[in-house]
Amino acid sequence: MSSFNIAQHALWLDPVQPLGAPEHAQLALAGMSVHRLHTLEDIQKQLTDADWIVVRLDNSLERLQAVLTLQQQAQITVPVICRVERQHLSLAVQAMRLGAYHVMAADEWTVPAWQAALHRPDQKAQTPQAAAHPPAPQRSVVYVDPASRHLLALAQRVAKAQVTALIEGPTGAGKEVLARVLHESSNRAKGPFVGLNCAALPEQLIDDMLFGHEKGAFTGAHKDFKGLFEQAQGGTLFLDEIGEMPMHLQAKLLRVLQERQLTRLGAERPVSVDVRVVAATNKDLRQAIVTREFREDLYFRISTFKLRVPALRDRPGDILPLVAQLLARHAKDSVFTVSAEAQSMLLAYPWPGNVRELENVVQRAVVLSPDAQIEVMHLMFDDTLMGPPPAPASSLHQPVARAEVESLPSTARAESPYEMHGPLCEDEFRALFQSSAISSFSAVGHLQTAVKSNEHQLIMAAIQNTESRIEAARQLGISPRTLRYKLAKLKVGNDMPSMALAR
Repeated sequence: MSSFNIAQHALWLDPVQPLGAPEHAQLALAGMSVHRLHTLEDIQKQLTDADWIVVRLDNSLERLQAVLTLQQQAQITVPVICRVERQHLSLAVQAMRLGAYHVMAADEWTVPAWQAALHRPDQKAQTPQAAAHPPAPQRSVVYVDPASRHLLALAQRVAKAQVTALIEGPTGAGKEVLARVLHESSNRAKGPFVGLNCAALPEQLIDDMLFGHEKGAFTGAHKDFKGLFEQAQGGTLFLDEIGEMPMHLQAKLLRVLQERQLTRLGAERPVSVDVRVVAATNKDLRQAIVTREFREDLYFRISTFKLRVPALRDRPGDILPLVAQLLARHAKDSVFTVSAEAQSMLLAYPWPGNVRELENVVQRAVVLSPDAQIEVMHLMFDDTLMGPPPAPASSLHQPVARAEVESLPSTARAESPYEMHGPLCEDEFRALFQSSAISSFSAVGHLQTAVKSNEHQLIMAAIQNTESRIEAARQLGISPRTLRYKLAKLKVGNDMPSMALAR
C-alpha cells in the first residue's frame, strides 16, 4: 500500500491558470484531492462535498468575499485557502482579516508548504462537517473507474452497519484494499486491523492463531497466547481465502461468530470478543457448499453483505491512475512519464494477474527505462497472451477518467453515497503522463509483434554499437545470460546473420 496520507477534497477555483500535472502531483503528496471549478456557481453547487476551498485572488478580495457570502447563505463553514500573486501580497493580511484560513503565494508548490496549509492545530476549532468525518487512514486507494466508484460508495455504506461482509473477486484484484476501506470507514477505525491468510498456514497453526492458547496447553506452550480474535478486539479481523479453511475450523468459527465468545485451547472460561469479521475469497463458495468443502451455515453467517471486486480488465479506468500511483511508489527519486503508445498497450492488455501483475510490469519498466520515459519496449508482461490490438492513439483525445491518485473520500461529504466527482480535462490527464507526439499506432499491428520488432531492433543496435555482449547487455539493462537467450530466439525466428551472433 502507499504511504501517502488520505487526501482531503478541495474545490479549486482559478480562472487565470489551469492546474497542471506537476501541481496535481504536489497536491496529492501533500494530502489534497482537487476538483477544478470555473465559476462561483460551481462552488455553490458543491459546498457540501468540500473539506477545503482554494481560491486565487488577482488584485482584489472579490472572489474571497463571494465565497464567504455563499457559505453564509448555505449555513456551511468550509476553510478557505487563498493563493495570491507575489506582487499582490499586500492582500494577504486583508484576506486573513476577512476570514481566510490560510494565504500563500500562487506559485508555491512545495509539499511542506501545502501540508502546512492543510494542518489544523486546534482540533476543537474544526468545522462541524470536518469533525463528523471519521479518522483519516494513512493510505491512498485508487477508485477512478465508474464501477470502482460505485463499489467504494457501497462499501462505505456497509462499513457504517455492524454486519459481516464477504468480499469476492479474483486473486490480486485488491480484496484486502477494500477490506481496509471497510475498516477505516467504520466506527472501528481507531481499533486494530488484523489479517490472516487461511491458505498460508497449516491446519493446526490456523486454530492456534485464531483462538489462542493457555500456558501449558501443549508441549512448547510456555506462556499464554492471545489469538487473532482477541488481538483484533474493538477492530476488524480480515480472513483472506476463507474458502481454504478446514471444515472443523469452520464449525468453530461459526460458533464464535454466533456466541461472540471463544475459548482458548487449554482454558476453562470463555472470553468475550467484540470484533467485526470481513472475509474474502476467490472461490465460488456456493459451488464449494455443493462439493461439501464449505459449510452452508457459515456461508450465510459471513455473507450478510457481499461485495464483488471486479478484475482489472473490467475497470479500465483504474489502470492509468494505478500506474501513476505505482510510479510514485517505486520511483521516488525520479518523475517518470509514460508515452501514448505505452498507455495504449497498458489499456489493451487483459491483465490476468490483475493489480499485482500491473505492479510487476511497472517495476520492470522503472528498471528498464534509462531516461524516466516509459516506452512500449519497456513493458514486459507476465503472460504472453495478449488482448485485442490497442485502440488507435486518436482515442486518447476522447475524455478520460480522472488520472490523479483518488483518495478515499469521507462518507459524511454528501447525502448520496453515489455522488461522483467530475473528470479531469484532457490537457491535465495528458500532462500527467507527458505523452509524446502521437503517431498512428494502428500501423504497428498486433501488440506482440510490435514488442518483438522493437526488441529485435534494440538488441541489434546494441550489438552493433558495442564491443562485446557483456557491454551490450549492460546497455540494454539485462544480464548477459538473458541476452544470450534472446539472441538464440531471434536467430531461430529471424535467421539473424551469424556475424551478429558471434559478437
